[in-house]
Amino acid sequence: MKVVVTAGPSFEPIDEVRRLTNFSTGELGVRLSNQLARSGFEVFCLRGVGATYAGALETCHHQPFTTNDDLLDHLTRLSRAHDIGAVFHVAALCDFQVTQVEDGRGRRCDSPKIDSRSSSLLLHLEPAKKIIRELRALFPRAVLVGWKYELSGTRQEALAKAWNQMKTNQTDACVLNGRAYGAGFALCTPPEAIVELGDKAEVVQFLPAWLTGVRDQRSEVRGQRSDET
Repeated sequence: MKVVVTAGPSFEPIDEVRRLTNFSTGELGVRLSNQLARSGFEVFCLRGVGATYAGALETCHHQPFTTNDDLLDHLTRLSRAHDIGAVFHVAALCDFQVTQVEDGRGRRCDSPKIDSRSSSLLLHLEPAKKIIRELRALFPRAVLVGWKYELSGTRQEALAKAWNQMKTNQTDACVLNGRAYGAGFALCTPPEAIVELGDKAEVVQFLPAWLTGVRDQRSEVRGQRSDET
């Protein structure tokens, strides 16, 4: 089975040298890619150029990406060139992009490098493209796994957001973590099943075996349907 893993942060430019970004080392995505490859999957790892994790990708196809739109372009090409069986969308992508920059007097700043001696600057932001919303159309038969990192609210509110992510984006699972959830990670699958995982190492070890089980179940169902016809 061919598998895609997105890892690390995207960025959205403010000017040609400054960027709006999320903090993400890319560690979990890289480690998951390597473990999937060791488990026999053919892995395409799309890693943000701002990822700081020093660990190397082993026997994976590697493609760096920059912005959300750039990542979507890479995913679109993969969907056309390969029969992708699963996508683990681990990347921490920008939620906003810069549409305009103004100085303190309301004048538009279009310089390739905005003068650092300017007074205050006003950034106009709009929501960036949500890549997870595009995955089901690109990979209609694939197992899709999203990520959810929640800091505020209760554990139940965080879990509710995971269920909503799956419903809204037609994904098959969501890995949830963050202060709102509490220690460790949760693999959430419909309707409301939870597998608790203690740390990154446990997540990395568990997901390839979980994917193998899902793949085998789907193969068995297809075989049963073939027998019935």
